[in-house]
Amino acid sequence: MALQLWETLKEAITAYTGLSPATFFTVLALLWAVYYVATGLFGSSDDHIHQRSTAFEEQMEPLPPPVQLGEITEEELKQYDGSDSKKPLLMAIKGQIYDVSQSRMFYGPGGPYALFAGKDASRALAKMSFEEKDLTGDISGLGPFELDALQDWEYKFMSKYVKVGTIKKTTVPVTEGDASGEASGAAETDTKPTEDGPSQTPVTASEEKSSPADTKEE
Repeated sequence: MALQLWETLKEAITAYTGLSPATFFTVLALLWAVYYVATGLFGSSDDHIHQRSTAFEEQMEPLPPPVQLGEITEEELKQYDGSDSKKPLLMAIKGQIYDVSQSRMFYGPGGPYALFAGKDASRALAKMSFEEKDLTGDISGLGPFELDALQDWEYKFMSKYVKVGTIKKTTVPVTEGDASGEASGAAETDTKPTEDGPSQTPVTASEEKSSPADTKEE
């Protein structure tokens, strides 16, 4: 019975495909192999995409709400440069500190503006400079175009990020030596006219008439 079915199948293959049974099964095996390889490739690609999307979702976890820091020093601001993932990512412009954690891809480690994080980068932003010497809040000596550029950056930060604090301004204390020096300088200024001799005051007409010289000449 099985032999009869095999003979019937071979006759059907030859009649419908024009191929011998051996050729037909060889072609069928090749098609199956191609299908298997193609399925494996696309299946692994899909798995890779799924893994990447999962990792991206893990990175895009909801950010904690910004925490108000109040007034801090520039040294304290350096702690928020993104090196510690548990701390917010902060940056300052013109002494105003903003939470830029939502733009970690730009200001976080490895980002194009990572060197601005944890600093007041006013001068660098105004000049569009990436030099270490310009990573400061000192904007003295900037031209009008640079100040306009800085203003645009400030407006952008004000509209996009939450302000969380300000940078504490450092004051230079006046020493006792400076105070005594100022006092001595003031004293010298007050006594200077007396060192030049008696003051030249105008002589009245009555004094001229009663002067000893005039009396002698008479």
